[in-house]
Amino acid sequence: MKRWLKITLGGAAVLAITGIAAKDYVLLHLPGWLAPRVHPFREIAWQPGPARAPQPADWGPPNIVLIVADDLGFNDISFNGGGVANGLLKTPNIDALGAEGATFANGYAGNATCAPSRAALMTGRYPTRFGFEFTPTDTRFAQTVSGFSTDWQYKTILDQHAVDADPPSDSKGVPASERTIAELLRTGGYHTMHLGKWHLGGSPGMRPEDQGFDESLGFIIGGQMFLPENDANVVNAKQDFDPIDKYIWANLPFSVQYNGGERFHPDRYMTDYLTHQAVRAIDANRNRPFFLYLAYNAPHTPLQALKSDYDALAAITDHRTRTYAAMIRALDRGVGQVMAALKARGLDENTLVIFTSDNGGAHYIGLPDINQPYRGWKASFFEGGIKVPFFLRWPAKIAPATRVAGTVSHFDIFATAAGAAGIAVPGDRPIDGIDLSPIVVAQGASVPQRPLFWRSGAYRVVRDGDAKLQMLDIPRQSLLYDMNEDPTEQRDLSAVRPDEVRRLAALIAQHDAAQAKPAWPSLIRSPIAIDRPLGTKPRAGETYAYWSN
Repeated sequence: MKRWLKITLGGAAVLAITGIAAKDYVLLHLPGWLAPRVHPFREIAWQPGPARAPQPADWGPPNIVLIVADDLGFNDISFNGGGVANGLLKTPNIDALGAEGATFANGYAGNATCAPSRAALMTGRYPTRFGFEFTPTDTRFAQTVSGFSTDWQYKTILDQHAVDADPPSDSKGVPASERTIAELLRTGGYHTMHLGKWHLGGSPGMRPEDQGFDESLGFIIGGQMFLPENDANVVNAKQDFDPIDKYIWANLPFSVQYNGGERFHPDRYMTDYLTHQAVRAIDANRNRPFFLYLAYNAPHTPLQALKSDYDALAAITDHRTRTYAAMIRALDRGVGQVMAALKARGLDENTLVIFTSDNGGAHYIGLPDINQPYRGWKASFFEGGIKVPFFLRWPAKIAPATRVAGTVSHFDIFATAAGAAGIAVPGDRPIDGIDLSPIVVAQGASVPQRPLFWRSGAYRVVRDGDAKLQMLDIPRQSLLYDMNEDPTEQRDLSAVRPDEVRRLAALIAQHDAAQAKPAWPSLIRSPIAIDRPLGTKPRAGETYAYWSN
Protein backbone atom coordinates (compact mmCIF):
# COMPACT_ATOMS: atom_id res chain seq x y z
CA MET A 1 0.00 0.00 0.00
CA LYS A 2 2.82 2.43 0.89
CA ARG A 3 4.50 1.66 -2.40
CA TRP A 4 1.28 2.26 -4.33
CA LEU A 5 0.66 5.52 -2.45
CA LYS A 6 4.18 6.70 -3.13
CA ILE A 7 3.86 5.97 -6.84
CA THR A 8 0.42 7.54 -7.06
CA LEU A 9 1.42 10.72 -5.25
CA GLY A 10 4.64 10.93 -7.22
CA GLY A 11 2.79 10.47 -10.48
CA ALA A 12 0.22 13.09 -9.48
CA ALA A 13 2.96 15.57 -8.68
CA VAL A 14 4.62 14.99 -12.03
CA LEU A 15 1.30 15.31 -13.83
CA ALA A 16 0.64 18.63 -12.18
CA ILE A 17 3.91 19.93 -13.52
CA THR A 18 4.19 18.52 -16.99
CA GLY A 19 0.66 17.58 -18.03
CA ILE A 20 -0.31 15.06 -20.67
CA ALA A 21 3.23 13.94 -21.60
CA ALA A 22 3.85 12.96 -18.01
CA LYS A 23 0.50 11.18 -17.85
CA ASP A 24 1.51 9.03 -20.83
CA TYR A 25 4.85 8.34 -19.18
CA VAL A 26 3.22 7.24 -15.92
CA LEU A 27 0.67 5.01 -17.66
CA LEU A 28 3.41 3.42 -19.74
CA HIS A 29 5.68 2.66 -16.77
CA LEU A 30 3.09 1.86 -14.10
CA PRO A 31 3.03 -1.95 -14.62
CA GLY A 32 6.79 -2.10 -14.18
CA TRP A 33 6.71 0.05 -11.07
CA LEU A 34 4.11 -2.23 -9.51
CA ALA A 35 5.82 -5.48 -10.49
CA PRO A 36 7.00 -7.85 -7.72
CA ARG A 37 10.44 -7.28 -6.26
CA VAL A 38 13.36 -9.06 -7.92
CA HIS A 39 15.95 -10.48 -5.51
CA PRO A 40 19.73 -10.80 -6.02
CA PHE A 41 21.16 -13.76 -7.89
CA ARG A 42 21.17 -17.14 -6.22
CA GLU A 43 22.32 -20.49 -7.50
CA ILE A 44 19.82 -23.32 -7.73
CA ALA A 45 20.57 -27.04 -7.43
CA TRP A 46 18.96 -29.33 -9.99
CA GLN A 47 17.49 -32.46 -8.46
CA PRO A 48 20.11 -35.19 -8.95
CA GLY A 49 19.37 -38.51 -10.61
CA PRO A 50 21.06 -41.82 -9.79
CA ALA A 51 24.81 -41.77 -9.21
CA ARG A 52 25.27 -44.52 -11.80
CA ALA A 53 23.55 -45.53 -14.99
CA PRO A 54 21.33 -48.63 -14.83
CA GLN A 55 23.00 -51.96 -15.65
CA PRO A 56 23.18 -53.66 -18.01
CA ALA A 57 23.64 -50.60 -20.18
CA ASP A 58 21.40 -50.46 -23.24
CA TRP A 59 19.73 -47.78 -25.27
CA GLY A 60 16.54 -47.71 -23.23
CA PRO A 61 14.11 -44.84 -23.81
CA PRO A 62 15.74 -41.79 -25.35
CA ASN A 63 16.28 -38.55 -23.54
CA ILE A 64 14.21 -35.82 -25.18
CA VAL A 65 15.41 -32.23 -25.54
CA LEU A 66 12.95 -29.74 -27.05
CA ILE A 67 14.57 -26.43 -27.99
CA VAL A 68 12.23 -23.59 -28.97
CA ALA A 69 13.46 -20.21 -30.18
CA ASP A 70 11.24 -17.14 -29.84
CA ASP A 71 10.24 -15.22 -33.00
CA LEU A 72 13.08 -16.74 -35.05
CA GLY A 73 12.63 -15.76 -38.68
CA PHE A 74 12.82 -18.44 -41.37
CA ASN A 75 15.81 -16.61 -42.89
CA ASP A 76 17.57 -16.01 -39.55
CA ILE A 77 19.53 -19.26 -39.73
CA SER A 78 21.96 -20.19 -42.50
CA PHE A 79 20.67 -23.76 -42.94
CA ASN A 80 18.85 -22.97 -46.19
CA GLY A 81 21.65 -20.84 -47.57
CA GLY A 82 20.40 -17.60 -46.03
CA GLY A 83 21.05 -15.94 -42.72
CA VAL A 84 20.85 -12.48 -41.21
CA ALA A 85 22.44 -9.64 -43.20
CA ASN A 86 22.65 -11.63 -46.43
CA GLY A 87 24.48 -14.48 -44.73
CA LEU A 88 27.03 -12.46 -42.78
CA LEU A 89 25.79 -14.35 -39.72
CA LYS A 90 26.25 -18.13 -39.79
CA THR A 91 24.44 -20.52 -37.45
CA PRO A 92 26.58 -23.68 -37.62
CA ASN A 93 25.23 -25.35 -34.49
CA ILE A 94 21.56 -24.98 -35.40
CA ASP A 95 22.35 -25.95 -38.98
CA ALA A 96 24.06 -29.11 -37.71
CA LEU A 97 20.81 -30.30 -36.11
CA GLY A 98 19.18 -30.31 -39.52
CA ALA A 99 22.19 -31.75 -41.34
CA GLU A 100 22.59 -34.59 -38.83
CA GLY A 101 18.91 -35.47 -38.55
CA ALA A 102 15.55 -35.00 -40.23
CA THR A 103 14.11 -31.84 -41.72
CA PHE A 104 10.65 -31.21 -43.10
CA ALA A 105 9.75 -29.49 -46.32
CA ASN A 106 6.83 -27.75 -44.62
CA GLY A 107 7.24 -27.31 -40.87
CA TYR A 108 4.52 -25.12 -39.41
CA ALA A 109 3.91 -23.37 -36.12
CA GLY A 110 0.71 -24.15 -34.27
CA ASN A 111 -0.16 -20.46 -34.48
CA ALA A 112 1.38 -17.18 -35.57
CA THR A 113 2.01 -15.79 -32.08
CA CYS A 114 3.86 -17.05 -29.04
CA ALA A 115 1.37 -18.45 -26.58
CA PRO A 116 -1.22 -20.27 -28.74
CA SER A 117 1.65 -21.87 -30.63
CA ARG A 118 3.22 -23.09 -27.37
CA ALA A 119 -0.16 -24.37 -26.20
CA ALA A 120 -0.37 -26.54 -29.33
CA LEU A 121 3.16 -27.76 -28.79
CA MET A 122 2.58 -28.65 -25.12
CA THR A 123 -0.74 -30.47 -25.60
CA GLY A 124 -0.64 -31.99 -29.08
CA ARG A 125 -3.95 -30.31 -29.83
CA TYR A 126 -5.29 -27.27 -31.60
CA PRO A 127 -5.36 -24.74 -28.75
CA THR A 128 -8.76 -23.57 -29.96
CA ARG A 129 -10.09 -26.94 -28.76
CA PHE A 130 -9.78 -25.62 -25.21
CA GLY A 131 -10.34 -21.90 -25.81
CA PHE A 132 -6.68 -20.82 -26.05
CA GLU A 133 -7.17 -18.65 -29.12
CA PHE A 134 -5.41 -15.40 -28.22
CA THR A 135 -2.05 -14.62 -26.63
CA PRO A 136 -2.62 -13.75 -22.95
CA THR A 137 -2.04 -10.03 -22.49
CA ASP A 138 -2.62 -7.52 -19.75
CA THR A 139 -5.35 -4.93 -20.33
CA ARG A 140 -2.78 -2.21 -19.68
CA PHE A 141 -0.65 -3.61 -22.50
CA ALA A 142 -3.61 -3.54 -24.91
CA GLN A 143 -4.52 0.01 -23.92
CA THR A 144 -0.92 1.19 -24.22
CA VAL A 145 -0.30 -0.41 -27.62
CA SER A 146 -3.54 1.00 -29.03
CA GLY A 147 -3.03 4.43 -27.47
CA PHE A 148 0.41 5.31 -28.79
CA SER A 149 0.69 6.63 -32.32
CA THR A 150 2.53 4.62 -34.99
CA ASP A 151 3.17 4.90 -38.70
CA TRP A 152 0.53 2.27 -39.49
CA GLN A 153 -1.78 3.30 -42.30
CA TYR A 154 -4.59 1.56 -40.46
CA LYS A 155 -4.96 1.89 -36.70
CA THR A 156 -5.13 -0.72 -33.98
CA ILE A 157 -8.71 -1.27 -32.82
CA LEU A 158 -9.27 -1.47 -29.07
CA ASP A 159 -12.39 -3.30 -27.86
CA GLN A 160 -13.22 -1.41 -24.68
CA HIS A 161 -16.08 -3.76 -23.81
CA ALA A 162 -13.63 -6.68 -23.88
CA VAL A 163 -11.17 -4.70 -21.76
CA ASP A 164 -13.87 -4.07 -19.15
CA ALA A 165 -14.73 -7.78 -19.00
CA ASP A 166 -11.18 -9.10 -19.25
CA PRO A 167 -10.13 -11.66 -16.60
CA PRO A 168 -6.77 -11.41 -14.76
CA SER A 169 -3.80 -12.12 -16.97
CA ASP A 170 -2.53 -15.02 -14.84
CA SER A 171 -5.81 -16.86 -15.35
CA LYS A 172 -5.35 -16.93 -19.13
CA GLY A 173 -3.61 -20.18 -19.94
CA VAL A 174 -3.74 -23.89 -20.60
CA PRO A 175 -6.35 -25.28 -18.18
CA ALA A 176 -5.29 -27.91 -15.65
CA SER A 177 -7.64 -30.37 -17.34
CA GLU A 178 -5.36 -30.52 -20.40
CA ARG A 179 -2.60 -33.14 -20.53
CA THR A 180 0.83 -31.74 -21.37
CA ILE A 181 3.77 -33.49 -22.95
CA ALA A 182 5.55 -33.30 -19.58
CA GLU A 183 2.67 -35.01 -17.77
CA LEU A 184 2.61 -37.79 -20.34
CA LEU A 185 6.37 -38.39 -20.28
CA ARG A 186 6.43 -38.40 -16.51
CA THR A 187 4.11 -41.44 -16.57
CA GLY A 188 6.92 -43.23 -18.42
CA GLY A 189 9.52 -42.51 -15.76
CA TYR A 190 10.98 -39.34 -17.27
CA HIS A 191 12.34 -36.54 -15.11
CA THR A 192 10.82 -33.41 -16.66
CA MET A 193 12.40 -29.93 -16.68
CA HIS A 194 11.40 -26.56 -18.08
CA LEU A 195 13.85 -23.74 -18.73
CA GLY A 196 12.99 -20.24 -19.94
CA LYS A 197 9.73 -18.93 -21.34
CA TRP A 198 6.34 -20.39 -20.33
CA HIS A 199 3.53 -17.96 -21.31
CA LEU A 200 0.81 -20.57 -20.72
CA GLY A 201 -0.73 -19.21 -17.53
CA GLY A 202 0.38 -18.20 -14.06
CA SER A 203 -2.56 -19.23 -11.90
CA PRO A 204 -2.39 -22.38 -9.73
CA GLY A 205 -2.90 -25.39 -11.97
CA MET A 206 -1.51 -23.61 -15.05
CA ARG A 207 2.10 -23.07 -14.05
CA PRO A 208 4.81 -25.44 -15.38
CA GLU A 209 5.34 -27.05 -11.98
CA ASP A 210 1.59 -27.77 -11.96
CA GLN A 211 1.52 -29.04 -15.54
CA GLY A 212 3.89 -32.00 -15.30
CA PHE A 213 7.31 -30.42 -14.87
CA ASP A 214 9.33 -31.70 -11.92
CA GLU A 215 11.49 -28.59 -12.14
CA SER A 216 10.95 -25.19 -13.74
CA LEU A 217 13.47 -22.36 -13.95
CA GLY A 218 12.39 -19.41 -16.02
CA PHE A 219 9.63 -16.86 -16.38
CA ILE A 220 5.88 -17.24 -16.54
CA ILE A 221 5.10 -14.07 -18.50
CA GLY A 222 5.89 -13.59 -22.16
CA GLY A 223 9.45 -12.34 -21.87
CA GLN A 224 12.30 -10.81 -19.91
CA MET A 225 15.20 -8.46 -20.43
CA PHE A 226 18.43 -10.17 -21.46
CA LEU A 227 20.48 -7.86 -19.21
CA PRO A 228 19.68 -4.63 -17.40
CA GLU A 229 19.51 -1.78 -19.89
CA ASN A 230 22.55 0.00 -18.44
CA ASP A 231 24.76 -3.08 -17.99
CA ALA A 232 28.34 -2.51 -19.18
CA ASN A 233 28.26 -5.70 -21.25
CA VAL A 234 25.04 -5.05 -23.18
CA VAL A 235 24.26 -3.37 -26.51
CA ASN A 236 20.67 -2.14 -26.92
CA ALA A 237 18.60 -1.34 -29.98
CA LYS A 238 15.23 0.36 -29.46
CA GLN A 239 12.46 0.78 -32.03
CA ASP A 240 10.91 4.20 -31.38
CA PHE A 241 8.24 3.50 -34.03
CA ASP A 242 6.89 0.48 -32.18
CA PRO A 243 4.48 0.84 -29.23
CA ILE A 244 5.14 -2.78 -28.21
CA ASP A 245 8.83 -1.96 -27.88
CA LYS A 246 8.04 1.10 -25.76
CA TYR A 247 6.00 -1.06 -23.38
CA ILE A 248 8.67 -3.75 -23.17
CA TRP A 249 11.51 -1.39 -22.30
CA ALA A 250 9.37 0.31 -19.69
CA ASN A 251 8.14 -2.81 -17.93
CA LEU A 252 10.03 -6.04 -18.54
CA PRO A 253 12.15 -7.21 -15.59
CA PHE A 254 15.42 -9.15 -15.68
CA SER A 255 14.54 -12.16 -13.59
CA VAL A 256 13.79 -15.87 -13.30
CA GLN A 257 12.18 -18.05 -10.64
CA TYR A 258 12.60 -21.70 -9.68
CA ASN A 259 9.45 -23.77 -9.09
CA GLY A 260 7.37 -20.72 -8.27
CA GLY A 261 9.75 -19.28 -5.70
CA GLU A 262 11.00 -15.72 -5.37
CA ARG A 263 12.14 -13.93 -8.50
CA PHE A 264 15.88 -13.34 -8.74
CA HIS A 265 18.38 -11.88 -11.19
CA PRO A 266 20.36 -14.27 -13.40
CA ASP A 267 24.14 -13.94 -13.15
CA ARG A 268 24.72 -13.45 -16.88
CA TYR A 269 23.12 -12.63 -20.25
CA MET A 270 19.77 -14.42 -20.32
CA THR A 271 20.47 -16.65 -23.34
CA ASP A 272 23.78 -17.75 -21.84
CA TYR A 273 22.16 -18.21 -18.43
CA LEU A 274 19.51 -20.57 -19.82
CA THR A 275 22.20 -22.49 -21.73
CA HIS A 276 24.40 -22.76 -18.63
CA GLN A 277 21.50 -24.09 -16.59
CA ALA A 278 20.54 -26.54 -19.35
CA VAL A 279 24.05 -28.00 -19.24
CA ARG A 280 23.81 -28.30 -15.44
CA ALA A 281 20.40 -29.96 -15.72
CA ILE A 282 21.74 -32.48 -18.24
CA ASP A 283 24.66 -33.27 -15.94
CA ALA A 284 22.36 -33.83 -12.94
CA ASN A 285 20.15 -36.22 -14.94
CA ARG A 286 22.72 -38.04 -17.05
CA ASN A 287 21.84 -41.42 -15.47
CA ARG A 288 18.05 -41.38 -15.95
CA PRO A 289 15.68 -40.59 -18.82
CA PHE A 290 14.85 -36.90 -18.89
CA PHE A 291 12.76 -34.44 -20.86
CA LEU A 292 14.22 -30.95 -21.12
CA TYR A 293 12.06 -28.17 -22.55
CA LEU A 294 14.52 -25.36 -23.30
CA ALA A 295 12.45 -22.33 -24.28
CA TYR A 296 14.79 -19.46 -25.14
CA ASN A 297 13.36 -15.95 -25.34
CA ALA A 298 15.80 -15.03 -28.12
CA PRO A 299 15.59 -13.32 -30.51
CA HIS A 300 12.31 -11.76 -29.27
CA THR A 301 12.45 -8.09 -28.33
CA PRO A 302 13.89 -6.24 -26.48
CA LEU A 303 16.81 -6.27 -28.88
CA GLN A 304 19.77 -6.68 -26.52
CA ALA A 305 23.06 -8.35 -27.34
CA LEU A 306 26.28 -9.05 -25.53
CA LYS A 307 28.95 -6.54 -26.49
CA SER A 308 31.30 -9.43 -27.30
CA ASP A 309 28.83 -10.88 -29.82
CA TYR A 310 28.11 -7.45 -31.26
CA ASP A 311 31.82 -6.74 -31.68
CA ALA A 312 32.34 -10.08 -33.45
CA LEU A 313 29.95 -8.97 -36.22
CA ALA A 314 31.67 -5.78 -37.32
CA ALA A 315 30.96 -6.57 -40.97
CA ILE A 316 27.28 -5.78 -40.32
CA THR A 317 27.04 -1.99 -40.44
CA ASP A 318 23.38 -1.38 -39.50
CA HIS A 319 23.11 -1.14 -35.70
CA ARG A 320 19.70 -2.81 -35.33
CA THR A 321 20.57 -5.64 -37.72
CA ARG A 322 23.89 -6.19 -35.97
CA THR A 323 22.26 -6.30 -32.52
CA TYR A 324 19.66 -8.78 -33.77
CA ALA A 325 22.33 -10.93 -35.42
CA ALA A 326 24.37 -10.92 -32.23
CA MET A 327 21.35 -12.25 -30.31
CA ILE A 328 21.05 -15.14 -32.77
CA ARG A 329 24.78 -15.75 -32.48
CA ALA A 330 24.27 -16.30 -28.74
CA LEU A 331 21.31 -18.58 -29.44
CA ASP A 332 23.38 -20.66 -31.85
CA ARG A 333 26.24 -20.82 -29.33
CA GLY A 334 23.78 -22.08 -26.73
CA VAL A 335 22.55 -24.87 -28.99
CA GLY A 336 26.15 -25.90 -29.59
CA GLN A 337 26.93 -25.99 -25.88
CA VAL A 338 23.87 -28.13 -25.14
CA MET A 339 24.85 -30.59 -27.87
CA ALA A 340 28.44 -30.67 -26.60
CA ALA A 341 27.16 -31.44 -23.09
CA LEU A 342 25.14 -34.39 -24.37
CA LYS A 343 28.14 -35.75 -26.25
CA ALA A 344 30.56 -35.28 -23.33
CA ARG A 345 28.27 -37.32 -21.08
CA GLY A 346 27.74 -40.12 -23.59
CA LEU A 347 24.10 -39.17 -24.17
CA ASP A 348 24.34 -37.87 -27.70
CA GLU A 349 23.39 -41.03 -29.62
CA ASN A 350 20.22 -41.78 -27.68
CA THR A 351 18.82 -38.28 -27.27
CA LEU A 352 16.02 -37.02 -29.48
CA VAL A 353 16.64 -33.31 -30.02
CA ILE A 354 13.82 -31.27 -31.53
CA PHE A 355 14.45 -27.70 -32.66
CA THR A 356 11.86 -25.18 -33.83
CA SER A 357 10.59 -21.63 -33.31
CA ASP A 358 7.25 -20.64 -31.84
CA ASN A 359 6.40 -18.60 -34.97
CA GLY A 360 8.04 -16.53 -37.68
CA GLY A 361 9.95 -13.29 -37.35
CA ALA A 362 8.16 -10.14 -36.22
CA HIS A 363 7.45 -7.11 -38.38
CA TYR A 364 7.77 -4.75 -35.43
CA ILE A 365 11.57 -5.01 -35.20
CA GLY A 366 11.72 -3.15 -38.51
CA LEU A 367 14.03 -5.54 -40.42
CA PRO A 368 12.86 -6.47 -43.94
CA ASP A 369 14.34 -9.86 -44.83
CA ILE A 370 14.08 -12.06 -41.74
CA ASN A 371 11.40 -14.36 -43.24
CA GLN A 372 12.64 -14.44 -46.83
CA PRO A 373 11.66 -15.78 -49.28
CA TYR A 374 8.21 -15.84 -47.69
CA ARG A 375 5.67 -13.04 -47.35
CA GLY A 376 4.26 -12.03 -44.01
CA TRP A 377 5.31 -11.90 -40.38
CA LYS A 378 4.52 -13.10 -36.92
CA ALA A 379 0.82 -12.37 -36.26
CA SER A 380 -0.15 -13.23 -39.83
CA PHE A 381 -0.93 -16.60 -41.37
CA PHE A 382 1.10 -15.91 -44.47
CA GLU A 383 4.06 -18.30 -44.66
CA GLY A 384 6.41 -15.80 -43.02
CA GLY A 385 4.32 -15.94 -39.86
CA ILE A 386 3.91 -19.72 -39.54
CA LYS A 387 6.65 -21.50 -41.49
CA VAL A 388 9.42 -22.39 -39.05
CA PRO A 389 12.57 -24.55 -38.81
CA PHE A 390 11.56 -28.06 -37.76
CA PHE A 391 14.51 -30.38 -37.05
CA LEU A 392 14.59 -33.83 -35.40
CA ARG A 393 17.99 -35.31 -34.50
CA TRP A 394 18.35 -38.80 -32.97
CA PRO A 395 21.54 -40.53 -34.19
CA ALA A 396 20.52 -43.94 -32.82
CA LYS A 397 17.43 -43.94 -35.07
CA ILE A 398 17.47 -41.13 -37.65
CA ALA A 399 19.97 -41.08 -40.51
CA PRO A 400 21.71 -37.78 -41.29
CA ALA A 401 20.24 -35.52 -43.97
CA THR A 402 16.80 -37.17 -43.88
CA ARG A 403 14.34 -35.04 -45.82
CA VAL A 404 10.62 -35.55 -45.25
CA ALA A 405 7.83 -34.40 -47.57
CA GLY A 406 4.42 -33.27 -46.40
CA THR A 407 3.19 -30.82 -43.77
CA VAL A 408 3.93 -31.05 -40.05
CA SER A 409 2.88 -28.85 -37.16
CA HIS A 410 3.93 -28.11 -33.62
CA PHE A 411 1.21 -30.36 -32.24
CA ASP A 412 2.99 -33.35 -33.84
CA ILE A 413 5.78 -32.97 -31.28
CA PHE A 414 3.52 -34.33 -28.51
CA ALA A 415 2.78 -37.60 -30.28
CA THR A 416 6.34 -37.88 -31.60
CA ALA A 417 7.88 -37.58 -28.14
CA ALA A 418 5.41 -40.14 -26.79
CA GLY A 419 6.15 -42.55 -29.66
CA ALA A 420 9.91 -42.22 -29.24
CA ALA A 421 9.54 -42.87 -25.51
CA GLY A 422 7.29 -45.88 -26.08
CA ILE A 423 4.38 -44.31 -24.19
CA ALA A 424 0.84 -44.81 -25.47
CA VAL A 425 -1.20 -41.64 -25.83
CA PRO A 426 -4.49 -42.10 -23.94
CA GLY A 427 -7.57 -42.00 -26.13
CA ASP A 428 -9.76 -39.94 -23.82
CA ARG A 429 -9.58 -36.80 -25.98
CA PRO A 430 -8.80 -35.91 -29.61
CA ILE A 431 -5.07 -35.56 -30.34
CA ASP A 432 -4.38 -33.61 -33.50
CA GLY A 433 -0.72 -34.51 -33.87
CA ILE A 434 0.79 -37.64 -35.36
CA ASP A 435 3.89 -39.60 -34.36
CA LEU A 436 6.65 -38.57 -36.76
CA SER A 437 9.25 -40.97 -35.35
CA PRO A 438 8.48 -43.97 -37.63
CA ILE A 439 8.30 -41.61 -40.60
CA VAL A 440 11.73 -40.10 -40.03
CA VAL A 441 13.28 -43.49 -39.20
CA ALA A 442 12.04 -44.92 -42.50
CA GLN A 443 13.92 -42.84 -45.06
CA GLY A 444 11.91 -41.83 -48.08
CA ALA A 445 8.61 -41.81 -46.20
CA SER A 446 6.33 -38.79 -46.20
CA VAL A 447 3.80 -37.39 -43.78
CA PRO A 448 0.21 -38.46 -44.56
CA GLN A 449 -1.81 -35.64 -46.11
CA ARG A 450 -4.22 -33.89 -43.80
CA PRO A 451 -5.57 -30.34 -43.61
CA LEU A 452 -3.92 -27.92 -41.18
CA PHE A 453 -5.90 -25.03 -39.69
CA TRP A 454 -5.04 -21.70 -38.09
CA ARG A 455 -7.45 -19.30 -36.42
CA SER A 456 -7.40 -15.99 -34.58
CA GLY A 457 -10.80 -14.37 -34.27
CA ALA A 458 -12.35 -13.87 -37.69
CA TYR A 459 -9.01 -14.46 -39.46
CA ARG A 460 -9.02 -18.16 -40.47
CA VAL A 461 -6.81 -20.27 -42.70
CA VAL A 462 -6.53 -23.84 -43.97
CA ARG A 463 -3.87 -25.65 -45.96
CA ASP A 464 -5.02 -28.91 -47.56
CA GLY A 465 -2.41 -30.51 -49.78
CA ASP A 466 -1.09 -27.77 -52.03
CA ALA A 467 -4.14 -25.52 -51.63
CA LYS A 468 -4.11 -22.77 -48.99
CA LEU A 469 -7.07 -20.49 -48.31
CA GLN A 470 -6.72 -17.37 -46.18
CA MET A 471 -9.98 -15.81 -44.99
CA LEU A 472 -9.00 -12.35 -43.73
CA ASP A 473 -10.93 -10.26 -41.23
CA ILE A 474 -10.26 -6.65 -42.27
CA PRO A 475 -10.74 -6.19 -45.14
CA ARG A 476 -13.06 -9.21 -45.40
CA GLN A 477 -11.65 -11.18 -48.32
CA SER A 478 -10.47 -14.66 -49.27
CA LEU A 479 -7.05 -15.36 -50.79
CA LEU A 480 -6.32 -18.70 -52.45
CA TYR A 481 -2.80 -19.94 -53.19
CA ASP A 482 -1.32 -23.01 -54.86
CA MET A 483 1.58 -23.78 -52.53
CA ASN A 484 3.28 -26.13 -54.99
CA GLU A 485 3.37 -23.66 -57.87
CA ASP A 486 3.47 -20.51 -55.71
CA PRO A 487 5.08 -21.27 -52.30
CA THR A 488 5.63 -17.57 -51.57
CA GLU A 489 1.95 -16.67 -51.99
CA GLN A 490 2.26 -14.12 -54.76
CA ARG A 491 -0.74 -15.04 -56.97
CA ASP A 492 -4.26 -15.06 -55.55
CA LEU A 493 -6.33 -17.65 -57.41
CA SER A 494 -9.65 -17.10 -55.64
CA ALA A 495 -11.29 -15.48 -58.65
CA VAL A 496 -10.34 -18.28 -61.05
CA ARG A 497 -10.93 -21.24 -58.69
CA PRO A 498 -14.19 -20.42 -56.89
CA ASP A 499 -15.04 -24.10 -56.38
CA GLU A 500 -11.79 -24.60 -54.49
CA VAL A 501 -12.53 -21.57 -52.33
CA ARG A 502 -15.93 -23.02 -51.43
CA ARG A 503 -14.43 -26.44 -50.67
CA LEU A 504 -11.76 -25.05 -48.36
CA ALA A 505 -14.18 -22.63 -46.70
CA ALA A 506 -16.39 -25.63 -45.91
CA LEU A 507 -13.39 -27.38 -44.31
CA ILE A 508 -12.80 -24.31 -42.13
CA ALA A 509 -16.45 -24.22 -41.10
CA GLN A 510 -16.36 -27.92 -40.23
CA HIS A 511 -13.17 -27.45 -38.19
CA ASP A 512 -14.57 -24.40 -36.38
CA ALA A 513 -17.64 -26.37 -35.31
CA ALA A 514 -15.38 -28.71 -33.31
CA GLN A 515 -13.52 -25.91 -31.51
CA ALA A 516 -14.39 -24.18 -28.25
CA LYS A 517 -15.29 -20.55 -27.71
CA PRO A 518 -12.35 -18.35 -26.69
CA ALA A 519 -11.69 -18.64 -22.96
CA TRP A 520 -10.95 -14.90 -22.84
CA PRO A 521 -11.72 -12.12 -25.28
CA SER A 522 -9.61 -10.50 -27.93
CA LEU A 523 -8.73 -7.01 -26.69
CA ILE A 524 -7.25 -5.50 -29.83
CA ARG A 525 -7.14 -6.06 -33.57
CA SER A 526 -3.86 -4.90 -35.07
CA PRO A 527 -2.99 -4.33 -38.74
CA ILE A 528 0.03 -6.17 -40.15
CA ALA A 529 1.41 -4.91 -43.46
CA ILE A 530 2.33 -8.17 -45.18
CA ASP A 531 5.13 -6.92 -47.44
CA ARG A 532 7.01 -4.42 -45.31
CA PRO A 533 8.21 -4.17 -41.73
CA LEU A 534 6.93 -1.66 -39.23
CA GLY A 535 8.69 1.68 -39.31
CA THR A 536 8.70 1.90 -43.12
CA LYS A 537 6.51 3.99 -45.37
CA PRO A 538 3.06 2.59 -46.30
CA ARG A 539 2.53 1.68 -49.93
CA ALA A 540 -0.59 2.31 -51.98
CA GLY A 541 -2.77 -0.78 -52.31
CA GLU A 542 -0.64 -2.96 -50.04
CA THR A 543 -2.02 -6.10 -48.38
CA TYR A 544 -2.91 -5.95 -44.70
CA ALA A 545 -4.04 -8.67 -42.34
CA TYR A 546 -5.75 -7.70 -39.10
CA TRP A 547 -4.66 -9.82 -36.16
CA SER A 548 -6.91 -10.40 -33.15
CA ASN A 549 -5.24 -10.54 -29.76
